[in-house]
Amino acid sequence: MKPMSFKEQNIVFAKDQPPYLPLPAWRSLEDEKGVVISCWGMSFMERIRILCTGKIWVSLLTFNKPLTPSRVYSENPIKYFKNK
Repeated sequence: MKPMSFKEQNIVFAKDQPPYLPLPAWRSLEDEKGVVISCWGMSFMERIRILCTGKIWVSLLTFNKPLTPSRVYSENPIKYFKNK
């Protein structure tokens, strides 16, 4: 999977930070929770694999700090966080 640009994005994390991939994202400027949402695209084979297994694996870098709450969606969740 690769991060994708999307209409609502308002920031790109790690834009000039090799070896990380640039991460287009929407960051809430109104929410005290610090919500950040990114969109990821799948290759054809990844789509087939997910269709067959029903599984998605998520890897997060914590740099040995506490894990932050995370969630994976199948639709754009920005509407849940806008204008609360």
